[in-house]
Amino acid sequence: MDCPNKHGQMQKALFHNVEVDYCAECLGIWFDNGELALAKNDSDKQLNWLDFDIWRDKGKFQLLPTERRCPSCRIPLVHVMYDNSNVKIDFCKHCQGIWLDRGEFKQIMIYLKKKADYEILHHYAKNLVVQLWEVFGGPQKFREELEEFLMLAKLFNYKFLTQHPHLEKLIEDLPK
Repeated sequence: MDCPNKHGQMQKALFHNVEVDYCAECLGIWFDNGELALAKNDSDKQLNWLDFDIWRDKGKFQLLPTERRCPSCRIPLVHVMYDNSNVKIDFCKHCQGIWLDRGEFKQIMIYLKKKADYEILHHYAKNLVVQLWEVFGGPQKFREELEEFLMLAKLFNYKFLTQHPHLEKLIEDLPK
């Protein structure tokens, strides 16, 4: 595979337990369809419950043409803003692979951590219901969905009690 930045052949590497192609010169990374979500989940297990869907809110995204070509199928890539972050990813409309320039994976992870904090504290009930529903009807296996649900409940517990230590004291003082 050739680097979309025209630096020559890319090399294979293991990135957060996902085999990716990367450019040794510009340090960009190519993720085949679905691999970016796997790398995100391996990078931070506490973000497993947070879906990685660049097309979730179809009315918000903009596709911008680029000179870069897909290393897999050679058609032009398009720039897409990742969710509400400042990160522009390069996306192949044909094979649905994603090219990230140097540092963009880290920027996405920082954005997702901030988003997770906000989601847990502000939309906890909604997210808990969504995750519980996915346990029984989601696309993943039952065990994976249940793990995500339990992780969300655990994270809420930690964040809520950290921000409200007086409530933790009240809970501890309850009769057993």
